[in-house]
Amino acid sequence: MNPMRQSLLLITLLSTFSLVACDREPVVVNTAPAPIMVPGPAGPAGAAGATGNTGNTGYTGSTGATGDTGATGSTGATGDTGYTGSTGSTGSTGATGETGTQGETGKTGGDTKVIVVPAPAN
Repeated sequence: MNPMRQSLLLITLLSTFSLVACDREPVVVNTAPAPIMVPGPAGPAGAAGATGNTGNTGYTGSTGATGDTGATGSTGATGDTGYTGSTGSTGSTGATGETGTQGETGKTGGDTKVIVVPAPAN
């Protein structure tokens, strides 16, 4: 047999035995459990914070364009004049009634103001 082969065989056997000899059980270290935090009673309320600043006013938008005025419609045709009816009979004149009593003069008002509301436009 070749001496080189024997050397390789011998080195292989020695390295195998040396690795097996180093193989040991790992040491387990027990650590203490972590403490559990339990909240205590609530403390007093803190001071109120300062009031914030007033925000800036936003930009005013532009005014929209005014629309066009619509066209005026056509004038309708004039209708025919109707017939004139007969004049009715004149009735008798009624009796003259009595004159009523005159009322008292009204009192002058203080700071009363009268507001006249104009009639609505159609």
